[in-house]
Amino acid sequence: MKKLAAMLLALLLAVAAGLAAAEGEQDALAKLKEKGTLVIGMEGNWSPWTYHDEKTGELTGLEVDIARLIAEGLGVEPVFQEAPWDALLAGVDAGRFDIICNGVGYTEERAKSYSFTTPYVYSNKVLVVAESNDEIKTVDDLKGKKTANSASSTYAALAEEYGATLVPVDTLGETMDMLVQGRVDATINAQVSIADYLREHPEAKIKVVQVLAGDPIAYPLHIGEKYQPLVDAINDILEAARQDGRLAEISMKYFGVDMTKAE
Repeated sequence: MKKLAAMLLALLLAVAAGLAAAEGEQDALAKLKEKGTLVIGMEGNWSPWTYHDEKTGELTGLEVDIARLIAEGLGVEPVFQEAPWDALLAGVDAGRFDIICNGVGYTEERAKSYSFTTPYVYSNKVLVVAESNDEIKTVDDLKGKKTANSASSTYAALAEEYGATLVPVDTLGETMDMLVQGRVDATINAQVSIADYLREHPEAKIKVVQVLAGDPIAYPLHIGEKYQPLVDAINDILEAARQDGRLAEISMKYFGVDMTKAE
């Protein structure tokens, strides 16, 4: 009887703890709305995702528009805070950002510690080399080669899986410069980012040698605190925007193609 009573007590305590956690999550969402702002972490230096307009200096890009759409749906004002890629996760852990909207690809490892929304963009990965490089044709040729990527990015991890040595960089422009100068041999990067770079820099002496199709990277919003109500609220906003065409419109604006659906 005592053992049964102890089991019932443990069960009641577990249920109570779960209810308290759920109530706390709801309170956190309510407090965010009461605060009236959504603090968004992003780099601000990676066209066409987040960057500064050369003429006005204004922060713009696909993910700026996505973040504004989310904030509007929540009924709050967006507040953008810029930081280097490798400082974004630390910033959201420290509570400086409510969310990260900066091309943070979903991984099972990240999902152990953070919450993610449904993706707002899908992108294939591409292998890029200097125009004069005829040695590297596929990712199987990366073993023993140097690749340039942000240190904690999904692309860096993939390059290392193929035996490449990582040379960390902060911007896509820096990556392209290192390729042309021969300081690195290749980079694995987002197809949409490379296409946008080539549109803006048609003189760039680089080329795409392989499209790694069939396994697109999904880009969801990264939620700082792991609580479901904010995730659910943002998912509802994204789904409504997907259904009425607003997401596709944003994608077309920056990429010239609808990248909001998984192929």
